[in-house]
Amino acid sequence: MERVKNLIKKLELGILVASLFSGSVMAATDLKFALDWKFEGPAAPFFTGLERGYYAASGLDVTIDSGRGSLDAIPKVASGTYPIGIADINSLIKFKDKNPNAKVIGVMMFYDVPPFAIIGRKSLGVSKPKDLEGKILGAPAPDGAYAQWNSFVLANGIDASKVTIENVGFPVREPMLAQGKVHAITGFSFSSYINLKSKGIPASDISVMLMSENGLDLYGNSVIVNTDYAKKNPNLVKGFINATLMGTRDVVADPASTVKYVIKYNNVAREAVELERLEMALRDNLLTSYVKKNGMGGINKQRFERSIKQLGESYKFKRNVRVDNVFTEDYLPSKANRIIN
Repeated sequence: MERVKNLIKKLELGILVASLFSGSVMAATDLKFALDWKFEGPAAPFFTGLERGYYAASGLDVTIDSGRGSLDAIPKVASGTYPIGIADINSLIKFKDKNPNAKVIGVMMFYDVPPFAIIGRKSLGVSKPKDLEGKILGAPAPDGAYAQWNSFVLANGIDASKVTIENVGFPVREPMLAQGKVHAITGFSFSSYINLKSKGIPASDISVMLMSENGLDLYGNSVIVNTDYAKKNPNLVKGFINATLMGTRDVVADPASTVKYVIKYNNVAREAVELERLEMALRDNLLTSYVKKNGMGGINKQRFERSIKQLGESYKFKRNVRVDNVFTEDYLPSKANRIIN
């Protein structure tokens, strides 16, 4: 019965995608998509949409390019270099605070909660947030998780004066923790955890403190678009979102087969590793109870307002940034067509 329901939903989305375009011959429109990071397991929904022809069915010839961090795509999309991308919504909020006229907005919430985390080693005395007192925290200055440090401190009653912050580069973050040169690090849960295991640290020694489970009520990554492009090409934006939903549904149904599409484009990655990374992202960030009930892509406006307020604990706003300044549901399909589980 569940397989039948999933098939019906998939067909409904397929019809919705097709209805956006008419004519027996549909010329594909080139579309460059900017990822936030490398070609890793959590990007499987986009590569599934590409490889299974969902973007093509939406009239799109999509090219997926890798990124260099959770805020990397924002200036790319704001400038129009890329019409569409994916980025941390919290970084977008700050960007819009500094650049209120920037031509970029979120249109589809990809992670209902962010993978921001503090990752420690139990053997080094870090199992819970308060354990960070008297320890060294390795944190890359531009890291999205580290940007929430003050809020995390307040939410968990940590005496920040007792924590030594060491600015470390992304490439040496996990190696330094593996070597015991720092006691904990900030990062994305599914990246740092997997990377530490690859350095020989047993899973039983790794403590992953998700900020979403320790007092922070923030959203995560969102698909973002250039507003000029979206106004001129609303159907293409809707088509991209619908195709991504179809790809995501396939990934949720069968992570093991769909992660292979990521490996196709990143032949140095290990399939088992990327599958584990993907399954962590699905479990912890994408398939929340809210998404299971309400579908993927939308937001709860009251929660979003609370998240902006909480961001203000770690960031000093110059102006009053409102939800509508940074996110819109105008390009999303109906809630019924956003159900993915």
